[in-house]
Amino acid sequence: MARLPRISPLGIPQHVIQRGNNRQVCFAQRQDFAVYAGWLGEYAQEFDVDIHAWVFMTNHVHLLVTPRKEHGVSKMMQALGRRYVRYFNRAYQRTGTLWEGRYKACLVQSEHYLLHCQLYIELNPVRAKMVTDPADYIWSSYQAHALGKRISFHCPHETFLNMFKQSENSFEAYRDLFRAKVDQALLQDIRNSVNSGMALGSEKFITEMEQLYGRRLRKAKLGRPRKTAV
Repeated sequence: MARLPRISPLGIPQHVIQRGNNRQVCFAQRQDFAVYAGWLGEYAQEFDVDIHAWVFMTNHVHLLVTPRKEHGVSKMMQALGRRYVRYFNRAYQRTGTLWEGRYKACLVQSEHYLLHCQLYIELNPVRAKMVTDPADYIWSSYQAHALGKRISFHCPHETFLNMFKQSENSFEAYRDLFRAKVDQALLQDIRNSVNSGMALGSEKFITEMEQLYGRRLRKAKLGRPRKTAV
């Protein structure tokens, strides 16, 4: 059965995950991360995709992006994925696939949800127990948002800019968010949404997207379907 085309409205953020096949390592050394980051910036510019947040883990990648041209995210991920596989296979004298099929993605409502999704992405290395402080992991947008590091492909979302003006005080205020208790239910919603391709947002936002695209973007309710009279 043919796969449904992706829903990718212009101007609506998306949370994207690309995993290694069977959770295998995709980045084996520092150079690999740097190569991937460079090509991400190149293709984001070519296909007009804003890169708001990211984290490059050893066996998967999280991105928070907004397309500005039709099919921009798909074209960016395809071009980046193919080019990186060629590099990785050549560098490590291997053949075959590297990625676990096509990437996963979900729409993200800017209001109320985008910043939570950004924090979720940047906390990945802490949850994986790779570091205790997100500042210690350099392959993450935390370096830009919390520490003020300039990264060429970084395009902060207006929701972030409206809350945190670029100053020393704003960086400290952003870092304070990471000291707050994590809402486990929201964390699970973020994880479930991107893994299932459902939308992350309010009931109104999800309903609007469903009506606009004629596609179910929320999980079906559990239980048996109601019987109808015959």
